Amino acid sequence: MDIPKRKIKLYLADAEIEELKKIENYFLTKSDEFEVVGKNKDGLEVIKEVCELKPDFVISEVLLTSADGFKVVESIKKEMGTSMPKFIFVSNLSHAGFISKAMKEGVSYFMVKPISYENLEERIRDLTSPAIVTDKDKALDEKISNIFISIGIPAHIKGYQFLREAVKLAVNDPDIIASITKRLYPAIAEKFSTSSSKVERGMRHAIEVAWNRGKIENINNLFGLQIYGANDKPTNGELIALIADKMIMEG
Repeated sequence: MDIPKRKIKLYLADAEIEELKKIENYFLTKSDEFEVVGKNKDGLEVIKEVCELKPDFVISEVLLTSADGFKVVESIKKEMGTSMPKFIFVSNLSHAGFISKAMKEGVSYFMVKPISYENLEERIRDLTSPAIVTDKDKALDEKISNIFISIGIPAHIKGYQFLREAVKLAVNDPDIIASITKRLYPAIAEKFSTSSSKVERGMRHAIEVAWNRGKIENINNLFGLQIYGANDKPTNGELIALIADKMIMEG
């Protein structure tokens, strides 16, 4: 006898009732795989109901009544710990500061309205699929993070995440650097639910921050060459290629 497949449980939170209905109606068409277990516009009620209903995902706007999305995440994290559901913020707030804060709080994705419900569904599926993380993957992440810290790229800005993903892609597929606008930027944009132009600008901002922090010598020391001076900022592609090459040479 076939065992019924467990449905993915969703909880919806938005101050706009019409938006709640639209998202709910979309997932009702996918009722074989998804179940909307609750919805609310009131942040304090969301906290209470999520802790009781224990959904797999909370799809939430940042702007709620009584308590905002950040307060909701913080409170549920305290209450449920590691068993808390995954959060996807779907919001009208597109400022980089909000996105950075959300990622820092542990939100899995930040999607800016208006969104495609098909893309939302895809993000949920991505997060549901078990990730296979090897020791090699962890070591690569650690090496890239150490380099970024050394050269002055702060972890809290979006460009940090974009550049780290870019280096990983370039390590696994060095030829992708030759197609930075056609392949690299779009691949990163898809993963972070943003646009290629925002990926490019985020990376550029991260590099400018590093240069403004005066960590140029750390970059030269890292590669053992006097590559850059105070007025010689690398392009996105140059920095990604340099770090990726270093990772590949170090095995």
